[in-house]
Amino acid sequence: MDTPTVTDVFGTRLIERRLRTVAQSLTSLRAELVICDEQLAHFEDDAHDKEIRALVSETAFAAHEHRDAARHVEFVRRRRAELVESIRDLEVRQDELLDGLSKKSGSR
Repeated sequence: MDTPTVTDVFGTRLIERRLRTVAQSLTSLRAELVICDEQLAHFEDDAHDKEIRALVSETAFAAHEHRDAARHVEFVRRRRAELVESIRDLEVRQDELLDGLSKKSGSR
């Protein structure tokens, strides 16, 4: 059985530290995604209500409110897409780090 070298130990610790950082970021982003999903549902309902109001009342003010609500929905959708992409990227990074860690553990 080979004794791990200093480089192996420091390399493993570096990977473990990066894994912890990625895991913390994933936890934070997933929590933000839950909040974003709740906001999106609220803003979609609000926009739908304002759309119906604008159709029924046919006033410029109601149409303006609907356009404003629709912009909010689009903003939250874009933010949600950014969060999903960031989570996906971090999950890939986490997999890479875990692969690196298992290679280091297997080489001992």
